[in-house]
Amino acid sequence: MSNFLLELYSEEIPHGLQIDCRINIEAAFVKKLEEQNIKYKQIKVFSTPTRLCVHVEGLPTYLVLEAKELKGPKVGSPEQALEGFLKSNILEKKDVFEKEIDKGTFYFAITKQQKVDLQSLFAKQISDILKSMNWKKSMRWSDYIMTWARPLKSIFCLFDNCTVNFDFYHLKSSNKIYVGGPYDEKAVIIKNISQYFSVLKDKNIILDQEVRKKMVLTGLTSVFKKAKCEDQPNSKLVEEVTNLVDYPTALKGGFSKDFLDLPEELLHLTMMQHQRYFPMKSLETDKITNSFVTISNNKDEKKLIIAGNERVLQARLSDAKFFWDKNKKQNLVKNVSKLNGITFYKDLGSLYDKTQRVRQLSSLIADIVGSNKGDTEIAASICKADLVSDLVGEYPELQGVIGKHFAMAQGFSLEIAGAISDHYLPIGSNDKVPKDKISICVALADKIDTLIGFFGINLKPTSSKDPFALRRAVIGMIRIIIENKISISLKEIINNAKNLYLSKNIKFTNDKLADELIDFFNERFKNLLKEKEKRFDVVDSVLSDNRSDDFYNLYLKITTIAKHIKQPDGANAIAVYKRAKNILQQNEKMMKENIFGTPDPVLFASEIEENLLAQINEIREYFSTPSRLRDSQKSIKMLSETKVLTDKFFEEVKVNDENEQVRKNRLELLFLMCKTFDNFTDFSKLEGLNG
Repeated sequence: MSNFLLELYSEEIPHGLQIDCRINIEAAFVKKLEEQNIKYKQIKVFSTPTRLCVHVEGLPTYLVLEAKELKGPKVGSPEQALEGFLKSNILEKKDVFEKEIDKGTFYFAITKQQKVDLQSLFAKQISDILKSMNWKKSMRWSDYIMTWARPLKSIFCLFDNCTVNFDFYHLKSSNKIYVGGPYDEKAVIIKNISQYFSVLKDKNIILDQEVRKKMVLTGLTSVFKKAKCEDQPNSKLVEEVTNLVDYPTALKGGFSKDFLDLPEELLHLTMMQHQRYFPMKSLETDKITNSFVTISNNKDEKKLIIAGNERVLQARLSDAKFFWDKNKKQNLVKNVSKLNGITFYKDLGSLYDKTQRVRQLSSLIADIVGSNKGDTEIAASICKADLVSDLVGEYPELQGVIGKHFAMAQGFSLEIAGAISDHYLPIGSNDKVPKDKISICVALADKIDTLIGFFGINLKPTSSKDPFALRRAVIGMIRIIIENKISISLKEIINNAKNLYLSKNIKFTNDKLADELIDFFNERFKNLLKEKEKRFDVVDSVLSDNRSDDFYNLYLKITTIAKHIKQPDGANAIAVYKRAKNILQQNEKMMKENIFGTPDPVLFASEIEENLLAQINEIREYFSTPSRLRDSQKSIKMLSETKVLTDKFFEEVKVNDENEQVRKNRLELLFLMCKTFDNFTDFSKLEGLNG
């Protein structure tokens, strides 16, 4: 069995692009191997900041190609099409001939059984594989036409002990690799694959990213345990630093205790996002300490690396402290007027205008949620005030979070301060939602104001683009409503939000704003239910002809039906509906007149009919109450309780009576019953009807 190795040596590639290229190049090689039915034991793709490596083990030395007829491009096609056909099938122009078939005249070739050297096959095809790679971001350099993530410097390629020779744009493959770093690169001639791995290991280059990741975690754990600190490093940061170094070494550093007075989020951001350091949190105090861990590319015997990192962090934190000390003294209420200088969107006014709309809207929502109106309006008024601070200008990721700390430093209550940070939540699909009532009001008001504004000027999401994150805003609103069990009319909020815009002479170009926004909410709601793995038939049953805009009650209804549909009450309700529906469908073609569900009690010939109508009317009366006052479990129980009377009805009453008036009246009764059931949910869409 043979082995193949390819190394692409370049300038340092960012960690995110490394992850993408590992996936892409493996997929490209697997596709090519499978297309040509080349068996292999395993394929591994490795990367370091400067190296991308493909290692395929267990390959045949030769590939036996069976004789067959190959169809090529149509005669008259561009010359490149024929050249591609010849190249992909290892043919020469003399090997092809023209042949007429139903669709015209095409080039064909009949191949003989042949034994192909796999090394030669790779030499002809690797360049095409590399050209097929798609980078999220790529670049060109010098006067070359090649594009790559970063300038590509050399290509090393072996098949067993032999060099695989091919050209990739201006570069030629060889049996040389380069080690020693950017200022002392040395070429090393590699005679076999095992030597390649041995040379890199001797130079402290750990090619396997999974091995490097284990080294990072082991190094962090060692430092954390010695310092009696929490051993829960950020997984994304671990992944990032793994792809930034060849030989990860954990080094512990420190900074002045004076900086511990800064908000913890500010310390975290400065260390983790700006410097790629791991903060250290004491197990005893559960607070961040004045120590950190950095992952170095080398050991630090002279302590020069950690000293340099400490100087950089000291400077960063000094800047952060300067802005913090300056901004925390600036009155948030006075800062609100400065929002006039920041445009929310060119056709939707300033951020000050938005803040005023959010204040009025959150006050209306406070009545529904049961929040303190005065505190809610204060929170809404200052919820964007931190955006004019130098600190948020320097650290935009901390908008809201820094505002919360400013508010607490200036004596605002924890609930009001919390709303400044929490009104942005949830940020992601798995992020937490605001739980405090004031935060809920401001979050809902802020999101619906944004949605109304952009839908009003027809800047709606498309299938591929959502630049203003409107889908996220809708999902966030639905999650806030559901997870906080809030029964609220969305149409009422939409109308109020729309009127607030119009009252300030904001001109909307979308006349169907409200209807389109409700449809948009319904679509996102369905997607959310799918993610939560709610039964599709139940979702379809409840939402197919839905007119409700109370998403908490809809969610509760779907959850309740899904839970009870397999239980006796649910099974009984379905059985009653199914039997009545079947009789109606059987009589549909024979009826001379339409049925509307209006039985005439005068035509009843038995007490059972009267009792059944009375029970149906009792259910109808319950269903006439507002949906938020109805209990779905009670509704299912009431529907299931009709089974006793309907069973007796079908046993003792002949629906298809000889008297046409009596027969029609009984069908009217059954139609009314089915209509009453469908008033709760569309029973015809429930899977139980097919059982």
